[in-house]
Amino acid sequence: MNIICRAINRASILLIAFFGLAVAAQAQTPAAPGKADSVALFMQMHKVLSHPRCVNCHPRDDTPKQGLDQHVHSPPMTRGAVNDGPAGLPCRACHGEANFDPGRMPGAPNWHLAPASMAWEGKTAAELCRAMTDRSRNGNRSLQATVKHLTEDKLVAWGWEPGINVYGKPREPVPIEKAEFNRLVVAWANSGGACPD
Repeated sequence: MNIICRAINRASILLIAFFGLAVAAQAQTPAAPGKADSVALFMQMHKVLSHPRCVNCHPRDDTPKQGLDQHVHSPPMTRGAVNDGPAGLPCRACHGEANFDPGRMPGAPNWHLAPASMAWEGKTAAELCRAMTDRSRNGNRSLQATVKHLTEDKLVAWGWEPGINVYGKPREPVPIEKAEFNRLVVAWANSGGACPD
């Protein structure tokens, strides 16, 4: 009887130890990011994506916007057939490969409007995210191609170095440092690229 009791006690101790180790291991293993984490990352990105520096080139109509107040481009411009201004007056006629601060002219490689399918102006965070991740509306970009566009494209990067305005003052850049934005974009994609509901 004594031997049986001792065996039961040892078995109980081993079971308790086993379950204790399992619980401790589970507590130390970080949970995989879920949809809520992915959405939270996108909402941080949205602070940049919804800023006028980005939205001005993603208008809902055929007219580029300017400034933080998003006024109509001056002189008047239109999208044109290939998102690069009207025939005979492409965007690059005024906008060079880099900012021309003496002339208060912003510039970056391949200056142009986003295609009409990529209009962000007036969209909610959820609508913008769905447009960005919908290959029929985002230039047929995969999630990884979207990451590359947001983190490496020099025209996108202009938002962090927008040059001098017409009053000779530095234009306000987009919020969030570029390195932090890039980190958020990569983390968002790695967590599934989820969109707000």
